[in-house]
Amino acid sequence: MEVKLAAPLVRPGTVAKTDVIAQLRATRVPVATVVAPAGYGKTTLLARWAEADSRPFAWVQLDGRDDDPLVFLRYIAAAIHGVEPLPSAIFDALSGPSRTGQATRVMRVGAALAAVDRPLVLVLDDLHTVRKPSCLEVLAELVPYVPAGSLIAVTSREEPTLPIARWRMQSQVHEVGVADLRLDKQEADQLLKAAGVELEAGELSQLTERTEGWPAGLYLAALSIQAGATGAASVGTFSGDDRFVSDYFRLELLSRLPVADAQFLTHTSILERMCGALCDAVLETTGSALTLETFERANGFIVGLDRRGEWYRYHHLFGQLLRNEFEHSEPDIGPALNRRAMAWCLANELPEQALVYGNAAGDKRTVAGLVDALLLPAYYDGRMETAEEWLSWFGEDEFADYPALAVYGAWLRALTGRPEEAERWLALADGATSAIPLSDGSATIAPWVATLRAHMMGNGVDRALADANLALDQLASESPWIPVALGARGIAHALLGETERAAEDFEATIETGLVGGAFEDVFVAHAHLALLAARQGAWGEAGRHADAAQDLVETHALGEYSTSALANVVSARVALHEGRREDARAWLARAHRLRPLLDHGLPWLTVEIGIELVRAHLALGEAAAARTVLTETERVVELRPDLGTLVAELRELGDHVTASSGPTGAWAMSLTGAELRLLPYLATHLTFPEIATRLFISRNTVKTEAVSIYRKLSASSRSEAIERAIEVGLLESSILPPVANLIQKG
Repeated sequence: MEVKLAAPLVRPGTVAKTDVIAQLRATRVPVATVVAPAGYGKTTLLARWAEADSRPFAWVQLDGRDDDPLVFLRYIAAAIHGVEPLPSAIFDALSGPSRTGQATRVMRVGAALAAVDRPLVLVLDDLHTVRKPSCLEVLAELVPYVPAGSLIAVTSREEPTLPIARWRMQSQVHEVGVADLRLDKQEADQLLKAAGVELEAGELSQLTERTEGWPAGLYLAALSIQAGATGAASVGTFSGDDRFVSDYFRLELLSRLPVADAQFLTHTSILERMCGALCDAVLETTGSALTLETFERANGFIVGLDRRGEWYRYHHLFGQLLRNEFEHSEPDIGPALNRRAMAWCLANELPEQALVYGNAAGDKRTVAGLVDALLLPAYYDGRMETAEEWLSWFGEDEFADYPALAVYGAWLRALTGRPEEAERWLALADGATSAIPLSDGSATIAPWVATLRAHMMGNGVDRALADANLALDQLASESPWIPVALGARGIAHALLGETERAAEDFEATIETGLVGGAFEDVFVAHAHLALLAARQGAWGEAGRHADAAQDLVETHALGEYSTSALANVVSARVALHEGRREDARAWLARAHRLRPLLDHGLPWLTVEIGIELVRAHLALGEAAAARTVLTETERVVELRPDLGTLVAELRELGDHVTASSGPTGAWAMSLTGAELRLLPYLATHLTFPEIATRLFISRNTVKTEAVSIYRKLSASSRSEAIERAIEVGLLESSILPPVANLIQKG
């Protein structure tokens, strides 16, 4: 974290583009882009700008591991926090998985940016390493929140896929490109002299012309001259065309280094970041720390990443040139070097870095074991796209050898609204024999598959109970799946009317889950115990379990999980019994925010929450909301008809709804799941076509749903609808900036 959020140290001898820096200091637009190929001094320019500007700089050094929208947002929030402390609630909101949470999360971070007390510059360095459209969407959605006097500055090797054309038309972006970064003759002379090379005027003009002012090219030529070539020879043979750079680098520079030094550089170029111990392990040698320090002092190959002189990386251009040379000259030893890097990372408790090197080494077996161990923690951390990327490294034919990965893939899909895909992935694991020991110590994959089938309940309650029992019989004694299976069995017992057995299972879920840190399963168990107590009229006990569930949700920042809607409706039910109608409405509003996450992937969850919502809205005399939720819940029962006692409960509530009176769909809580999914996006600057792209629906659908939202919220405009949604609790006021209306027309 420290390395990624620190502005790079400015190497002595670099050339300050004072005119460009002056323009950047003077600009008052919200975005600045610095776009040029490798070696043009983009990062150096921004570091020099930071030295010259009175504003604080919040810096994020991006790399490929940040290619996940949640990770991307976290680093942005952490960088801002380093300049001005942010409320802990911001970071709580950036945890846990959520399909609908991204829009809200962006707005929370954006509101925090809008509220900073003093202007700042947020630097996103090396944006080209972030490839996922979802990450670039996050950045685009943050721009309207940039307060006056502040700006977001990005560097990239190519123009990023951002709405730059629109920003350009609206005079919202300051662009710096190759033409601005080229060195003129005087600046080239300054760079060369700093590198210890002095050329005659004619040679200087010739080299500047041939390199077209490319700083890296000039520096390469200087190093070549230092290594023994004459000034005239280097000037005469160097071409600024980057097609010739690799050959020049190899022939004019690497060939002049001692063999040991050249080999050190090429062999360690496989490393994203390096320290002496890691290089020693990869090279099977000693003394690498001193070598790194020497190279860092001697030339620009290596960039220090901390002030302790421990961690380094290669300058991006030189690193790529070194990797090109390595792949050209010694491709066969790459797997062995990556395998050693993986082993060192494992021994030094850096498992995610080990994953990267293991994948590069082609060590599927070790990587599969690491993914098995790391995927659920990544999911619980909310890094859904990271988890999906790890799974993408394996083909479906490989899941027969590593069925744990197929189970995880099925679990992710069941929790994110892709039940059909979940069934297909689970079928890949069913009956397979794992080629590696399972991370929980279980003998076979069968209890894992059974645990997930019990929760998905695709074949009814009786089969779910049998699956849960099978899982509990076969899971290893310390398996983290045990509280999950116990919870599934408790749910099955409850739906079969076996209340005492259900209560025993839920108590056991709490006991084992607290030990193993399965807090989601624990709060779900508390919520079920609260429901069982309420049905027996034990309202004091129901209240204690409801409070325990909410405490866990709040303490562990689980409010974005779909399952937390169950805790919310249970709290609402207790509040209604105690006559606290406004408290009940607040809990119901929280549950409604999560309705877009609910479908037939986990049918018991969707139907239980639906029943409690219908019951609560009937008690409050809100028939319109009850009808909407009832209709959506009945659709789930049509797909999963064997849900035990829930079916009879839903049918009975349906009769009450039919007999109730009230306006049809004219109240806030009567928003459908699809409308609730759209609602947070209405609070952004996004146009209807842009929202349609985000949600994978048509523009007409967005417009139709938006009009319906306006009607149900008794609003005549987009901004008024957002105000009304905040009033009733369907959106939080904290997600909006304190000043300025960011909403654009659809």
